[in-house]
Amino acid sequence: MLNLRIVFASIVCTALSFSSSCAQTTPTTDPVGNTGKLLPGVNHTALPAPAPAPSAKVTYSQAQVDGPYIAITFDDGPSAEHTPRLLDILKARGAKATFFVLGQCVANNPEIAKRIVSEGHEIASHSWNHPQLTRLGEDNVRDQLQRTHDVVKQVTGESMTLFRPPYGAFTQRQQRWANSVWGYKTILWDVDPLDWKYRSASHVENEIVKGTQNGSIILVHDIHKTSVDAMPSTVDALLKKGFKFVTVTDLLKMDKPVPKAQKPVTSAVNPTAAGDAASAKP
Repeated sequence: MLNLRIVFASIVCTALSFSSSCAQTTPTTDPVGNTGKLLPGVNHTALPAPAPAPSAKVTYSQAQVDGPYIAITFDDGPSAEHTPRLLDILKARGAKATFFVLGQCVANNPEIAKRIVSEGHEIASHSWNHPQLTRLGEDNVRDQLQRTHDVVKQVTGESMTLFRPPYGAFTQRQQRWANSVWGYKTILWDVDPLDWKYRSASHVENEIVKGTQNGSIILVHDIHKTSVDAMPSTVDALLKKGFKFVTVTDLLKMDKPVPKAQKPVTSAVNPTAAGDAASAKP
């Protein structure tokens, strides 16, 4: 179980420093208090998927794999200022990533979202505008997820299957519900350089290289310049150590049951805010 005190403290810190750099147009406020606009012609009706079996695993912070496979993930974009440069860095190294996007950022930067998909990366949901979902009623949570699902589908043609809750805050009931409605697996992380807090490329690189192991899910935010600055040397260092970059979905396909004698590694959820403004805000 996650350390609730760590989660709470992380949420508070990240909420204070949260900022989003995706908007390229002036956002408006809708009747339920969400910012941003959906593109016209979007279908907002969720199509419920079959409920998962009670024993089905719907939440991951890492994977148990045979081999040096890892997934690097980027939250809070796409950013018009930083994501294109990040995509150039990844392309030059043949590294695949998973982008947990905000719906309002996709609406504001559709061409970047299309590029993410066209270059072989995975696109996944991080809500519409990064609220703490555990503090919202079900209707507002549904609105956050459905609007994001719809705009990503309209812009890229992709039906997302993964979700990372802002600040890592999502109850077990919410996790099962999101899986039953959209088929989402909830994705947390086990490597967190706290790049929203420490705006230092060398710090980001050191923490990632030091903490990554087979099956790791690495959390970074592509809305911070220093985080993107760290990526060339970080990716190069991990490749030199023999790690292979895959999308989260491909990593989960390799996941094996944890041996009974071995306790699974639990990630201390650090809320990453809209820049995942905190690691809590993934």
